[in-house]
Amino acid sequence: MAKKGGWQEFSSNAASTARPTTGATTPKAQQRVRVQRTKAGKSGKLVTAITGLEAPEAELKTLLKQLKALAGTGGTVKDGVIELQGDQVAPAISALEQAGYRPKQAGG
Repeated sequence: MAKKGGWQEFSSNAASTARPTTGATTPKAQQRVRVQRTKAGKSGKLVTAITGLEAPEAELKTLLKQLKALAGTGGTVKDGVIELQGDQVAPAISALEQAGYRPKQAGG
């Protein structure tokens, strides 16, 4: 009896296609960058999450350093997502526009 194939959210194929790791990335002006306020998984603390950036880890860290200096707050890079402490949507959007991205505010 053949085993039926089931739906697997975290299969090895899905993980490899989730984010491009090659040198050929989308130009900054064409990337779908989203800036969103969230409390999910942060024990009630407000965090600004920036998603959709297709850049190497080193480039994300330099962008994070600029965002932290501009907003005057802490932050981190986790799994390709930049997280800033507090409600920093407006400063993040203006800094990303100056860096050449086209960010949009996501959520409410």
